[in-house]
Amino acid sequence: MRPHKKIILFGGSFDPIHTGHLRVAHYTLGELDANKLIFIPARRSPHKTDSPTPGQHRFAMIAKAIDGVDGFSVSDCELSRPEPSYTLDTIRFFRCQLGSDAVLHWLIGADQLTDLEKWYCVGDLLKECRVSVMIRAGYPPPDFSRFADVFSPEIISRLEGDIVRTPQIDLSSTDIRRQLSSGRVPPNALPPAVLAYITEHCLYGFGCTK
Repeated sequence: MRPHKKIILFGGSFDPIHTGHLRVAHYTLGELDANKLIFIPARRSPHKTDSPTPGQHRFAMIAKAIDGVDGFSVSDCELSRPEPSYTLDTIRFFRCQLGSDAVLHWLIGADQLTDLEKWYCVGDLLKECRVSVMIRAGYPPPDFSRFADVFSPEIISRLEGDIVRTPQIDLSSTDIRRQLSSGRVPPNALPPAVLAYITEHCLYGFGCTK
């Protein structure tokens, strides 16, 4: 029995959620031996300049993709929060919801490490949760030593220990949107319920009557 609740918080645009997201989520849930993984669609990604699909659609697509899947849930906490919305706000929201004994893992891609030291109140963030960096199979682990002047040796050691090596998945929401806008359905990229939702609501220009 786990001594504490272990919860993975998986944030992102999910525009749209695809089978790669789901495979990574399933794998990470088992790899970290966690109780639950919560998908958290972002109101607006700080790493992108274009406006995402309205949050209610992205939330609904996630809900359909994970319907009936044990251990998965979705939260609209960032969609309903006024901007600016910071990761630390989200961590503290779930801390209040789940209690002080919960172990929170914030899941990020290796590309998001580029400006980790610039995140809002990152020192407090790293004290209040564990940041688990996803590394795709076959890729070398990131060099955390470059943070030596920013973070303590204990924090760096914890970052190194929380790496999650995920399966190699070559799917991109950007590419999926591009194909859908051209009237093509990327094979095996979207859960059927998500594709049905996209078609019903004419998202990404797919399924619209010309």
